[in-house]
Amino acid sequence: MLLARLAEVSHQVAATSARSRKIAALAELFAATSPQEASLVIAYLAGRLPQGRIGIGWSTLKAPVPPAADATLTVADTDAALTALARVAGPGSQAERQRLVRELMGAATRAEQQFLLRLLTGEVRQGALDAIALEGVAKAAAAPAADVRRAVMMEGSLPRVAQALLAEGPAALERFQLRVGSPVHPMLAHSAKSVPEAVAALGRCVVEEKLDGIRVQVHRSGDDVRLYTRSLDDITDRLPEIAEAARELPGDQFVLDGEVIALDAAGRPVAFQDIASRVGSRVDVATAAAALPVSPVFFDVLAADGAVLVDLPGHERHQALARLVPAPMRVRRTIVEDPDDPAQVSAAEAFFADTIGRGHEGVMVKALDAPYSAGRRGRSWLKVKPVHTLDLVILAAEWGHGRRTGLLSNLHLGARASDGTFVMLGKTFKGLTDVMLRRQTELLQELAVEDDGFTVRVRPELVVEIAYDGLQRSTRYPAGVALRFARVIRHRPDKPATEADTIEHVLVRGGGDAQSSSSVV
Repeated sequence: MLLARLAEVSHQVAATSARSRKIAALAELFAATSPQEASLVIAYLAGRLPQGRIGIGWSTLKAPVPPAADATLTVADTDAALTALARVAGPGSQAERQRLVRELMGAATRAEQQFLLRLLTGEVRQGALDAIALEGVAKAAAAPAADVRRAVMMEGSLPRVAQALLAEGPAALERFQLRVGSPVHPMLAHSAKSVPEAVAALGRCVVEEKLDGIRVQVHRSGDDVRLYTRSLDDITDRLPEIAEAARELPGDQFVLDGEVIALDAAGRPVAFQDIASRVGSRVDVATAAAALPVSPVFFDVLAADGAVLVDLPGHERHQALARLVPAPMRVRRTIVEDPDDPAQVSAAEAFFADTIGRGHEGVMVKALDAPYSAGRRGRSWLKVKPVHTLDLVILAAEWGHGRRTGLLSNLHLGARASDGTFVMLGKTFKGLTDVMLRRQTELLQELAVEDDGFTVRVRPELVVEIAYDGLQRSTRYPAGVALRFARVIRHRPDKPATEADTIEHVLVRGGGDAQSSSSVV
């Protein structure tokens, strides 16, 4: 397949907000895709490189290259070129990368160059996410979308399912079943503003602690234990104590879902970044384990005693979990049997307050009769967390892509320092409506002091109200912290920058333990 065809469909998908049109365009593309190319096409549409990080930044891409007159570059050619780029290392690597990038760009038409730039810089945001691509594959193969979705849930990979489906037709779906040792994407949750709102939406439900650790899926078959992250990375060798804990459980054929956490001497949860650093450590695991012991807390079971349990209601799965996992290794929870009983709802709110007081990030509210929908963000699981807001100043904004082409989108956010300058705390494009995007583009262009074609730096005058989930340590930003999951609530043109929140206020309110740096934006 020519890359030009893929780039054209990517543009079509980006240009429409109608889900049905996105699916139709993708179905037509997949119908023309060979099974061998399916995984590459899906990856590129979703903005992913199969090679991972390949060491290419704007410094390598900024030099313009004359485009090819005709489209001859194929998806396979592109993959081969990116694989060659990923292998470059050692002395002279920068020059070699530049040579290979120029060679690739020189083989691309202008439209292909634009797509490659977005792909290489992580800016493919046209809405062709896996859920929509899945329906496109299903339509191209004349298979029920529900059957394809379940196959992907069980296999943990849309590309592998798509390749089999496009090669063999709908009958191929029968072989994709949950197997111990083969990870599946975890079930995810939507958000609710409060515990009463979540209870009202779900009815009879359970309220569980939401732990700020590393999501882990534990597979055991006999003495063989494998541990997988939310993104299905195998981390067994990095967490020997978790594997050993799984071996001590009474069953020998199971799949558990839970979190890896750590507690300090006072029994309070250790910061997420510390746990992530521990889990991410690939060397001297014994030393890392001694420095920060971690433990598992399980909240669900997908298979036990050779039986697949994902289709059972939540309360039955918990019964199976309780038979398998002792109480200290299970998440704390309280049940709301009658959502119309004010006393039970009040007890659930008290549980939430106690959970926050114990240092955890919130609660999960789950319908007791809901099945486990692997890989989906189901409405039967709702997360409730405290909402933090700040008034911050826009320091710069990046030009958008896809549907946001021509609009200033990704905002650089700063808090006020004591000397009148601003300390950058992160970026976000979340929460912006089309109306807000158009308005802020007008306002920021009036404040612009520099535009390099990618980022517009502005006078720090426009204030925005930002919601965020907390702070995390970061070496990228001058205060040593960054906002977690920041999203825009509204513009505050009525509020001068001199009334924006200070960096001192951010650090105190956000619970950050990093010291403010003297280096500011």
